[in-house]
Amino acid sequence: MRTKQDILSRHYDFWEKLTEEEKNHILESCVNINYGKGETVHRSEERCKGAMTVLKGQLRVYIVSEEGREVTLFRVREGEICVLSASCLMDAIVFDVIIEAVEETESLVIPVQCLHPLMEGNPYVGMELYRTAAERFSDVMWTMQQILFMGADRRVAAFLWDEYVRGGEEISMTHDEVARYIGSAREVVTKVLRYLSEEGAVALGRGKIRITDREKLRKTAVTG
Repeated sequence: MRTKQDILSRHYDFWEKLTEEEKNHILESCVNINYGKGETVHRSEERCKGAMTVLKGQLRVYIVSEEGREVTLFRVREGEICVLSASCLMDAIVFDVIIEAVEETESLVIPVQCLHPLMEGNPYVGMELYRTAAERFSDVMWTMQQILFMGADRRVAAFLWDEYVRGGEEISMTHDEVARYIGSAREVVTKVLRYLSEEGAVALGRGKIRITDREKLRKTAVTG
């Protein structure tokens, strides 16, 4: 079983730049928090929680348009760090986001009360938090490019291809969930999935999408 120190030293590059006192302060302050599927982890208008390492499960970071449409900016998977849940510590980042647990999720959280004095006294801590946030914003830009410049058929196919590469041929996801992930309307996603099904690229089931022809799906993802 991994200890807190094992997890922190593995996932935070600044760990080796800390003094023993600073390390002990983090070890005494960090906590394990579990979230149920669909539970809200963070809202921008609420108090920051801190930097989160996902030990099991997955988080979704998204925004909501004035019309109520959700646009998923990126997801934080097992072994990855979410720093936007500590965005109140980073003055240069003003970003109204919501973070929710996509599935049952276990995380190790370094609370903001612990991070703030560390950022003030050790420049490596702040540098890493900003670097991690900047890397995530490249994901946000890619998402925006897809929404602005890709047709719905390519976006759905590209999303399914990514899910296939990560998890295999069977994708447990509803049409509504796919729509939220790619920032589209459910009706549009349903139309594209039916087309892909008619083309033999996928087979549709209740709450499931199975990839039946990888090459057809890949070609759609690349060329539409």
